[in-house]
Amino acid sequence: MLKKFFPALDWMLSYKKSDLSGDLTAGLIVAVMLIPQGMAYAMLAGLPPVVGLYASTIPLIIYALFGTSRQLAVGPVAMVSLLVLAGVSTLAEPGSGEYISLTLLLMLMIGLIQFLMGVLRLGFLVNFLSHAVISGFTSAAAIIIGISQLKDLIGVNLEADHAIMQLWEAVANISEINLVTLGVGLGSIALLILFKKYVRKIPGPIVVVAVSILLVSQLNLERFGLSIVGEVPQGLPAFSIPTFSIDAVIALLPIALTISFVGFMESIAMGKAIAAKEKYKIEPNKELVGLGLANVGGSFFSAYPVTGGFSRSAVNYESGARTPLASIITAVLIILTLIFFTGFFYYLPQAVLAAIIMVAVYGLIDLKEARHLFKVRSADGWIWAVTFLATLLIGIEQGILIGLAFSLIVFIARSAYPHVAELGYLPEKNVFRNIRRYPEAEVDPEVLIFRVDASLYFANMTFLEDKLCQRAAEKTDLKWFILDFSGVNSMDAVAIQTLEEMMETCSRGNVQFLFSGIKGPVMDLLKKAEWDEKFKGQIEYVTLRNTLKAIGK
Repeated sequence: MLKKFFPALDWMLSYKKSDLSGDLTAGLIVAVMLIPQGMAYAMLAGLPPVVGLYASTIPLIIYALFGTSRQLAVGPVAMVSLLVLAGVSTLAEPGSGEYISLTLLLMLMIGLIQFLMGVLRLGFLVNFLSHAVISGFTSAAAIIIGISQLKDLIGVNLEADHAIMQLWEAVANISEINLVTLGVGLGSIALLILFKKYVRKIPGPIVVVAVSILLVSQLNLERFGLSIVGEVPQGLPAFSIPTFSIDAVIALLPIALTISFVGFMESIAMGKAIAAKEKYKIEPNKELVGLGLANVGGSFFSAYPVTGGFSRSAVNYESGARTPLASIITAVLIILTLIFFTGFFYYLPQAVLAAIIMVAVYGLIDLKEARHLFKVRSADGWIWAVTFLATLLIGIEQGILIGLAFSLIVFIARSAYPHVAELGYLPEKNVFRNIRRYPEAEVDPEVLIFRVDASLYFANMTFLEDKLCQRAAEKTDLKWFILDFSGVNSMDAVAIQTLEEMMETCSRGNVQFLFSGIKGPVMDLLKKAEWDEKFKGQIEYVTLRNTLKAIGK
């Protein structure tokens, strides 16, 4: 019973000594990777770099105790960081005390939303964010993230708010570029790519951080205008309660909902991928509870919103993590860093953090997925394109909402025009098939067989009625109209009523309607509508062959 509320008991009580070496190795490697990433992502979110380290402590421990994925690495991620900046910067100046206070409140709201969704078993709601929407949004957001780091990469203060305008401003001020800053930034990018491609076993970010700190401290490069992180507060974050106000909650609610959904989607996608390889299952609603509690807990310790990350989870898994103990080890190592080693980061160039972010988010730009979607189904490709362009040109929050709305419109439009097929008989295969795909199929002039391949509801009944009545009018010798309902999984009351009216209007008085293959749930509805009495002998047929036999065909 306790395992239901405390998933960590599942792996704690059955922990194997043989798993310890893998967990220790993975915990160490992810900590080394997360320290520079956490600082970089906090900077991306408009927060002091140390907040990224705070977000890599308590939330990781809480998720390890309440999450169901054994290898998911929770912490700061680029996408959520950008969303934090997009949402909170409209209310306060990034980096200010008010900004940090609002970010803590935002984290608490996100945690409560995710926790309540998990408790109320509302995880299915994220299914309304289609893969095409998430991919288009992520690709555009990655470009925005990259452009947002230009100012730190070239050493020029860019005033524009919009990503495209920032790019234009950077080009317009090309003569003001700080060559030392640019050199450090480009050199860092080159090294990161080199390590990523050819020396994967060594965490590139920590090497770049160490080398750049050494160079800056020995050569005094900051005197050439190179921006450095400076003093990083030492010690653990103090316990504090996020400042609460109704106005702030209302203002932050849209971005809190967006991060709750997007963060969970990113987390569950990676968690499921690893779980499938390791032959165990993760429970989406419990994942929501785990992520929710991690965010709630972090909001009391000066952190900012966290979720499961793609790259770190992959590294965690590939490094040998067997249980969530690896994440606890990561958190403990970062806590030790906060206590003893923050002084090490004084000379860390901000251009290096910008380079880490740029290289990390480059892989999120997924143009291959767009081509694949257009190739397989153009409507899904257009959903990707609309979401991508809306996010890039209009804004982060608006982009995902526009993409969601457009995907729902496409879905509704698709369901309003259900697939129907007129069937004919293929003697050599002894099956009934769509006569458009099989023109050689035999058709009886007195019988019209139509298969409906969709659930029926108020929005698609007009289309169905027009389609069927038109075809019935074209067959002058028609006596029997057979509807194959084997593909109909559900109906609403309006659909049932419309079918009754259709049997009157399309029959011309001498055509009898018969129904074949009605499924149990649909039959239950029809019986409630008293069809078993109104149309006795017309709805009981299990197969098309039974139906044709009943009319002597």
